[in-house]
Amino acid sequence: MRKTFGIIGLSFLVFSCAPQTAQKKKPEIPKPTTTSTTKTPVAPQKAASTTPVKPQVKRLGDYDFFTVNIADASKNDNTISHGSIVSANPSGYTIAKTYFPSLGQNYRQRYIILHYTALDDERSVRVLTTQSVSSHYLVGDQNDKEIYQLVDENKRAYHAGISSWRGIENLNDTSIGIEIVNPGYTTDSSGTRTFYAYPEWQFRKVAALVKDLVDRYQVPPTNLLGHSDISPTRKQDPGPQFPWERLYTEYGVGMWYDQATKDRFLNAPESQNFESQLLDSTFIFKYQTYLNQFGYGLLRSGNVDSATQKTIEAFQYRFRPQNASGVMDLETWAILQALLEKYPAK
Repeated sequence: MRKTFGIIGLSFLVFSCAPQTAQKKKPEIPKPTTTSTTKTPVAPQKAASTTPVKPQVKRLGDYDFFTVNIADASKNDNTISHGSIVSANPSGYTIAKTYFPSLGQNYRQRYIILHYTALDDERSVRVLTTQSVSSHYLVGDQNDKEIYQLVDENKRAYHAGISSWRGIENLNDTSIGIEIVNPGYTTDSSGTRTFYAYPEWQFRKVAALVKDLVDRYQVPPTNLLGHSDISPTRKQDPGPQFPWERLYTEYGVGMWYDQATKDRFLNAPESQNFESQLLDSTFIFKYQTYLNQFGYGLLRSGNVDSATQKTIEAFQYRFRPQNASGVMDLETWAILQALLEKYPAK
């Protein structure tokens, strides 16, 4: 316990002993009478504490749980915990949670990444549970109420691979992976891909799961992504058939552009000569810069190389799936600008 010691200060008055010269006394001038109002002194009020009251750790059997967020979600400084609290067990000592939790922490789970398996249900389960690749959740191809959990949310799953988004790499470290059983696509003789649709009931499963994760971990809109967003040069999933716009409009999660903003960029004066700019290296460098600022790990060269085409294609899969050509056209350019205005890079 802390003991408070009072320190009493002693003050001394020092008077001068020097002789003083007598002065002639001046007549006193009467002062005007004034009326004064005596105010009752008000005791100073204590400032309200800004420290949140911490809910108690719950004890169930041999395990402790803490499932309440007490920090500032706007800063993504979060102290919510799901499942049991993992603690040390030093021999002869007790780990006390008297001051648990500290505010100085945040979630490992900063991103949510959606994938398709390109396999059937049985093979998806086998591959994701017995090999080096994994995901936290698997949404199967059965119209039922089950979603399979394969990895603890507090642990790292291996689903993202080489990845990058807004300057952050190796997203396995900071993400939750959701695999969806879907065949992916077929390719015809000309190389054109045909992607498989997602049944309504499967979309509802995915959407409910994503909504729960976003709400619990306060995942910002810019961090709900597809595998093709974080690895555009080598991945296409979840593909153009996944309804990202419905996820935004019906469940309030993820990103989508505002139509009025898109129309403003479509009708801007500089858009009138759009076609003539397409081969200009300065303009190519500009839209490469915008794609990079939005989040894609694209190197800016001023040339339309393979990486640029695949990045544009990944962007179109997500935000303009009706025509994912891999070519920067006016509508894609307007959507990109509208999104950057709504979700600026920090």
